[in-house]
Amino acid sequence: MRVRMRFAKTETMRYTGHLDVYRTLHRTLIRAGLPIAHSQGYARRPKLNLAAPLPLGFTSDWEVADLWLEQPVPLEQLTTAIQAASPPGLRLLDLEEVPLHWPKLTRQVLSSEYICTLLERVPDLEQRIDTLLAADSLPRERRGKRYDLRPLVLALQRMGDDEQGRQRLRMTLQSQEGKTGRPDEVVAAMGIDPVGVRFHRSQLNFSDDKE
Repeated sequence: MRVRMRFAKTETMRYTGHLDVYRTLHRTLIRAGLPIAHSQGYARRPKLNLAAPLPLGFTSDWEVADLWLEQPVPLEQLTTAIQAASPPGLRLLDLEEVPLHWPKLTRQVLSSEYICTLLERVPDLEQRIDTLLAADSLPRERRGKRYDLRPLVLALQRMGDDEQGRQRLRMTLQSQEGKTGRPDEVVAAMGIDPVGVRFHRSQLNFSDDKE
């Protein structure tokens, strides 16, 4: 049985890295008493895949993981068990059974959507958005390798301010292997210090092609 989970990584776990989120999720499933399937071979690993790494310091209400179970379990029973075992900062949102033959979860992700909240006001924010979107290319460097950020930005727009009157941006970035945009690099390209921005992943978009 293959189960797809959507869960939130809230403020409590904002500074928990990707690998630790994976370990926390695995321990949660063990505490829930689920019959987790494992890979074969000498170093057996739980059959648990996360869709896309979330950078340190980000929150999200659209994290997705696939879990394989050795035997079928009713989804209602799974939901109750996982919710009871979940630690602060990790909140289960929904579960669904998906076909066993579907591709690996990471291969199905096309793009990610983010909400970025600016802690300091930027008077010319709309102009900076227009300038970035009008650029033919945005040369950047990541881990010593140069790349063009511009084709990775699929959408960028100003949202309404939040309840504290802070400016917000909504962006959709490509999220495929070797072609992944990061929202902190987008705001940096706009001349805004990412340290003064709160990043929240609001959605992952998947391919319809499951073959």
